[in-house]
Amino acid sequence: MTKTFSSLSDLASAFGKSIDDTTHQDTKHDEALVYSTTDGRITQTKNVAVTPSDGFAKVRRETKGRKGKGVVTITGLGLDNKALKELAKKLKKTCGTGGSVVGEIIEVQGDKREEIKAVLEKNGFKVKFIGG
Repeated sequence: MTKTFSSLSDLASAFGKSIDDTTHQDTKHDEALVYSTTDGRITQTKNVAVTPSDGFAKVRRETKGRKGKGVVTITGLGLDNKALKELAKKLKKTCGTGGSVVGEIIEVQGDKREEIKAVLEKNGFKVKFIGG
């Protein structure tokens, strides 16, 4: 009579061996898991590292890649994304122009460097003009 084995541990026990179950378990968690029947949609934790500031807010006027339109970029602030968006909103309102936050760079349309310098100094940043 032949005996069927339902698992490897049954087979190993038939030969008098024992299997250590902890060595065969998958210790790596599935990071690509996006949905679980018990938890629903799973959001991955995002670790966003903020580049530390060197003490100066660098204000620069750029036109390259913008079809000749002037844009003032502000870098080196060392703020998180939420604080950058709040500061960009304040700068845009003061200058009366549009703009955006791209990565860790604030872009404000037009050449309003002096007004931007005044707002940044009022918020406690040291301002350094970069370029011409």
